[in-house]
Amino acid sequence: MTHFNKFFGLKTITLTAALLMTAGLAFAGDNNVSSSQILDALKPKPVTRGLSVGADPTAQAKETTFLNTVRNRQTRSLSTGERDQIAELAAAKPNIDLEIQFDYNSADIAKTSVPSVQALGKALSDPSLKGSTFVVAGHTDAVGTEDYNQALSERRADTIKKYLVQNYGLNGTDLVTVGYGKTKLKDTTNGADPVNRRVQVVNMDTKTASK
Repeated sequence: MTHFNKFFGLKTITLTAALLMTAGLAFAGDNNVSSSQILDALKPKPVTRGLSVGADPTAQAKETTFLNTVRNRQTRSLSTGERDQIAELAAAKPNIDLEIQFDYNSADIAKTSVPSVQALGKALSDPSLKGSTFVVAGHTDAVGTEDYNQALSERRADTIKKYLVQNYGLNGTDLVTVGYGKTKLKDTTNGADPVNRRVQVVNMDTKTASK
């Protein structure tokens, strides 16, 4: 029973900033991520004028149109195609994987993880990110059925959004929630690894990166 509780109890995940490899390695295993660390990971990185000129206005318009179609949508209403499109767009955006623990078989945030969610709220409230659209994506490990994990990841993403809106006054339309269940494992060689159980936050609006 002790082993069972230890394995299936509170879900833990490893923190890493995907676009900041060095910082990500430094953050790994840190349960007390700060708002400044989150902010640094989500801020659009400055680009040179030459690089920004190459942006495709048509592609950007399509991206904006698509994001507008998923605003205020219930997480469970997103189709597989829409989830995949969000993931494709998010791949090149500033993002961070947060260690968030939830109560067993639940979408309730564990007390030990409240500080991390509070740090996220403070970061997203920063004036430098004002007006940005964020994706809050829930991920699980590979233990359990596909349908169960999909629903659980959606509920957990919704919980994070609700907390941010209620406690930090963030605009719900600026937070797009999506669940991926066990379909996008961080460690594909070990589906049960805790690093797969995570909440990813992505800054979808990078227009402020061009200087």
